[in-house]
Amino acid sequence: MRTSIIRTLPAALAAIAVGLSCAATASADATWNNDFRIGSYTVFYRASADDLNGPYVPPGVNFDVENLETLYLGYLRRLSPHFNFELALGVPPVSKTKGSGPAFLGSAPYDGQEISTVKWFAPTALIEYNFLDESSPVRPFVGVGINYTYFYDRDSTAAGDAVSGGPTKISLPASIGPAATVGVTWRPAPHWDVNASYSASKVNARLTADTAGEIRTTHIEFNPQALILSVGYAF
Repeated sequence: MRTSIIRTLPAALAAIAVGLSCAATASADATWNNDFRIGSYTVFYRASADDLNGPYVPPGVNFDVENLETLYLGYLRRLSPHFNFELALGVPPVSKTKGSGPAFLGSAPYDGQEISTVKWFAPTALIEYNFLDESSPVRPFVGVGINYTYFYDRDSTAAGDAVSGGPTKISLPASIGPAATVGVTWRPAPHWDVNASYSASKVNARLTADTAGEIRTTHIEFNPQALILSVGYAF
């Protein structure tokens, strides 16, 4: 259900934008200090990981992380005519990890199998610089900030348990890293804005898998990049 809703958001946002374009343009001296936004968050992972290390693990055992979509929620606070503070959030999605490497580990299929899932909560705080005057209906912007990622509901699937040799507990500590964004805001009418941006952040963690006391570890760099399409209401 959530996936179908997310996939219809870009079309809905376009329809809203067309409707807003028929409204009167904002006055040149109008400024709004707060802006709430909602839209779609399409996440592309640029993940890389060290080969899994531990007992009974052959060389070349690695992972892939699937791209995903979720709901974007954002709050912006105007700091000055050119600077904003943004707090960007996404409805916590489920990331799926697939095996990459040998076709089998022992007798259990590995390569391409979904071996684990994890949910993550990842607020990002950004300071953004907006080009052009506040009276301009279209304003490009760039921003830098900090991302915090908390992993939870870390589960090994049946396929993951099979290749590990039994029920497996997964540990992923929280990550803090830099983030950056570039985008453009269009204000077709008073109070309303339509936004498109592309963001990147550095997210890494040391994964630990515990199978009945057998510990296996690897270091993963998720390095997500996100395309955000949103509509906002400023006041």
